[in-house]
Amino acid sequence: MKTIRIALAVLAIMQLTGCATTTNSSVAGVDRKQLLILSESQVQSMAAQSYVETLNAAKSKNSLNTNNTQLTRVRNISNRLIAQTGQFRPDARNWKWEVNVETSDQINAYCMPGGKIMVYTGLIEKLKATDAELAAVIGHEIAHALREHGRERMSVAAVQQVGLMGLAVLAAGSSKNQNAAAAGVQAAALGSNLFFALPNSREQEREADRIGLELAARAGFDPNAAVSLWQKMSAAAEGAPPEFLSTHPANEARIADLKQLIPQVMPLYQQAKATK
Repeated sequence: MKTIRIALAVLAIMQLTGCATTTNSSVAGVDRKQLLILSESQVQSMAAQSYVETLNAAKSKNSLNTNNTQLTRVRNISNRLIAQTGQFRPDARNWKWEVNVETSDQINAYCMPGGKIMVYTGLIEKLKATDAELAAVIGHEIAHALREHGRERMSVAAVQQVGLMGLAVLAAGSSKNQNAAAAGVQAAALGSNLFFALPNSREQEREADRIGLELAARAGFDPNAAVSLWQKMSAAAEGAPPEFLSTHPANEARIADLKQLIPQVMPLYQQAKATK
């Protein structure tokens, strides 16, 4: 009977915490409710630690921010996008944003929870990406952070790892069941690893495409560049998809969705250009 009561309590908590959307309504039309069991601060703390480890590893290989021209370019583009994040969630203005570039052949980029951005030089050099195309990629990755897709994936992993009993302990902040609490910590750590190990869902990718497109338009980057960017990504595959596409599938449906949204965000782009 006690187990049943705990299970019901956990389900109620899941309903309360899951029935929320992390971003404001916008032209992009993204308002899906999300399951967010782990706290935002917990996930951001894990991401910050992981990011520091990544930076230290790159420094040890002399591959971090080795080209000042590229670094300045990426930071300028990113800062324009970051300036518009408040349209989707005001608290993002207070994130401790970081933008760095790592020398690597990978055609890839990411933005970890809390605004920790990394762009690989392969994305710049192999695709010969324009500023607007880089904005399309970085905007897409920032959108993942704004929507807290990493936290969402970690929450799902935590639920699966801990189970109902352990989740009840986590939610209640109880220390009576140390085994369950330890399982919760283990699940959270697992979630940090899964940030990179597990692909985003198709719906998460669609949301990042749509918010990223609007974000770039608001920052004054031509939204049409998103289409040319994904076309370049597909062409770069040559039978083996780039690392970026291993978890970001580019297909006709994705490009068609972007083309459909472009007319809606074009006035935002034109307005941004007019005010410069």
